[in-house]
Amino acid sequence: MGRVAEDESVGMNQVQRFRENLMMSKAELARKAGLSTLTIDRVEAGRPCRLDTKRKILLALGLRVSDKDRVFGLIDGPRELENPVIGSRREYSA
Repeated sequence: MGRVAEDESVGMNQVQRFRENLMMSKAELARKAGLSTLTIDRVEAGRPCRLDTKRKILLALGLRVSDKDRVFGLIDGPRELENPVIGSRREYSA
């Protein structure tokens, strides 16, 4: 079987791609964004993060907040979450 192309490797998200296209290290992005390198690792691994963290990363990459969907992907409309305590469902906007 063929090998997976480097830009299609598992775990590589848009933050990592934008950072690498700018030839920027994780440490440099972390410093410019005012975040820890551990936070950058987590975001690049696809872990959830706060909106403020996303904003800091976008600005550190030289992007606008309006570019968020290009970097972090689109969020589907409202989602339904179940409250594990009472078993009820509520609709939350993402």
